[in-house]
Amino acid sequence: MGDAIRLYVRYVATSVRAQMQYRASFVMMTAGQFLITVIEILGIWALFDRFGSLRAWRLAEVALLYGIIHVAFAIAEAVARGFDVFDRMIRTGEFDRVLLRPRSAAFQVGASELHVMRVGRLAQGLIVLIWAAASLGVTWTLPRLAVLAFAIFGGACLFSGLFVIQATMSFWTVQSLEVMNTVTYGGTEAGQYPLDIYRPWFRQFFTFVVPLACIAYFPGLAILGRGGALHWLAPAVGVVFLLATLQLWRFGVRHYRSTGS
Repeated sequence: MGDAIRLYVRYVATSVRAQMQYRASFVMMTAGQFLITVIEILGIWALFDRFGSLRAWRLAEVALLYGIIHVAFAIAEAVARGFDVFDRMIRTGEFDRVLLRPRSAAFQVGASELHVMRVGRLAQGLIVLIWAAASLGVTWTLPRLAVLAFAIFGGACLFSGLFVIQATMSFWTVQSLEVMNTVTYGGTEAGQYPLDIYRPWFRQFFTFVVPLACIAYFPGLAILGRGGALHWLAPAVGVVFLLATLQLWRFGVRHYRSTGS
């Protein structure tokens, strides 16, 4: 385990050095990530400024969901970026070299790219989350802080699992399918609002198929004092989801037939 951690740190250091070669570009792209997400939260603020509430949900309560989703997604997008662009490895034949190395293919692909510029989205999500926590009027006990941290961790696992599914599909499709963006990047848009504002079929999809509700909505209810015991444990679904997708990944690796180039 220690050797794997040291190797991962070397991967990260190499990726960071490569991205810092063009520092002006790095700063502008990081600022762009921050500003794009600022525009999103301003849209939510405008909605509440106009209507006051959303199905009895106040701005600070929705901001809590927003912060959880965006912090979790920023972490996943940074550390699992290798799976998001895995189709390039398939097309160029680079994955053949990955399979020849004495390390897990999933480890190598996941560690191959760390997008430090995602710190812009992460910073904006943290700012909104801190503001929401201060504005909610709830007592931040140790269990509430624990479920908040667990929700972010479970969310990062869930989004990482979605990237793994996208990468696994590339074994058969060669190129990533854009439909996956509806549940990754599109999932962040859906998950930042309370699930009860959507139609029943939509709620069921994001609860039982792509369980985004388990890493923001249900933990949010627990933090607000509106949920039961299962709501406190809901983020564990994100961890289970990632483990299941890694099994699917192994199935894809076993059926990989190289590029033929």
